[in-house]
Amino acid sequence: MVIEDGKFYFIKDEFFDVFKDYGLMVNKENGNKRPCYFCFKDRQNCEIIWFVPISTKYEKYEKIYEKKKAKSGKKPVYNFVFGNVLGKKAVFLIQNIFPTTLDYIEKKYTNSNRDVEIPEIIKEQVITKALRVVDLAKDGVQIPFYDIIEMKKILLNN
Repeated sequence: MVIEDGKFYFIKDEFFDVFKDYGLMVNKENGNKRPCYFCFKDRQNCEIIWFVPISTKYEKYEKIYEKKKAKSGKKPVYNFVFGNVLGKKAVFLIQNIFPTTLDYIEKKYTNSNRDVEIPEIIKEQVITKALRVVDLAKDGVQIPFYDIIEMKKILLNN
């Protein structure tokens, strides 16, 4: 399977078995797999693919974003990117980013057998903010509630 930056994918349940103690958002089923994740390849290691969950709870995360923004003063807030997916308001949860490998990707998310497309500017914002969060994690600043650098090391050692 070829992973394309800016496309959406589902992850296998086995991934969550490996990282069960990390507090990740897990797969749910009620006729549909969810969540799906916005993906892009790591810039230093092509084996790593970064997954960013999306949510339709736009208003919930908008309130959280506003509080974080007010509290941070002039510092940037990297937790979220707001946009539209399939004509609906959606939030890209940068704060819940995690790495994985091709072994744990189940399939691409499509709508009516077509790739789900988002505007290029949103793709760029998500990838830019997400890479900044990865860089911050390398410096010991954790925006996710779990250690994404440790996860990356575990994946590369398996």
